[in-house]
Amino acid sequence: MPVPPSAVAGAYARLTEVFPGLTVTVTDPGEPVPEGDGWTRASSLTSDGAALDAFLARDAEQVLRDYGTRARPDVVAGFGLHRYAWPACLLFTVPWFLYRRVPRLPVTHVSYDRAAGRMAVRPVSFACLPGDPAAALPGARVADGAEALRAEVRAAVAEHLEPVLGGFGPRMRRRGRALWGMATDEIAEGLWYVARLLGEEDRALRELDLLLPGATPPYAGSAAFRELTGPDGERLPTRDRAGCCLFYTVRAEDTCVTCPRTRDADRIAGLVAASAR
Repeated sequence: MPVPPSAVAGAYARLTEVFPGLTVTVTDPGEPVPEGDGWTRASSLTSDGAALDAFLARDAEQVLRDYGTRARPDVVAGFGLHRYAWPACLLFTVPWFLYRRVPRLPVTHVSYDRAAGRMAVRPVSFACLPGDPAAALPGARVADGAEALRAEVRAAVAEHLEPVLGGFGPRMRRRGRALWGMATDEIAEGLWYVARLLGEEDRALRELDLLLPGATPPYAGSAAFRELTGPDGERLPTRDRAGCCLFYTVRAEDTCVTCPRTRDADRIAGLVAASAR
């Protein structure tokens, strides 16, 4: 049965409240997600075709505009995958983190308007815990405890991302474990970022360590959070990414603070500088 918007709409509203750069709309039951007029259906990114060409052209243009150089095609494809997968993972992790509800969203049920920073979704079902009032709603599936619900998160994200990775992968010259390492990074870093905005970073670190313990195929690697100590003794949470976005090929002197190429001393300097802004 169609899932009523109320099952997950509250989580998406809270997401937009703290992160206005992304708006998520739940379509009415039976209404298709939009296409055209700026909207790109996720399903159109799953094959090596014109829609993917157009999507990646934005990344190639942005690199040239912002850095005055042309990125390699495989690097552009990696940037483009990040631009889609980071918000797409939030469609699953934010409702789980806030309300312990996990929607199922095949690629045919998600559209993305990248320029406007908005997504439209139509869940086909959702999982929740026993005792959740939403368990009585159409489309609900009750999970047998917290670990079973974490398994639902992993399965729902994998169901959505697997065909997307299949579309981007050939252009990135990456396969299998490398692609799923990127998926692991998007799950962990997306929710980590939003949780900081929510004022719940510590809980997110604990939850993500349980969600991504490192032995949950197809994901490669774990949440991999750890702590560094700042110059004044402050706690500086960081993590070790499972993969590299290859940004260093565009600007060699710049790497992410979670990049496996970044030394801890440089991470500390970057984290302290960011907290001072």
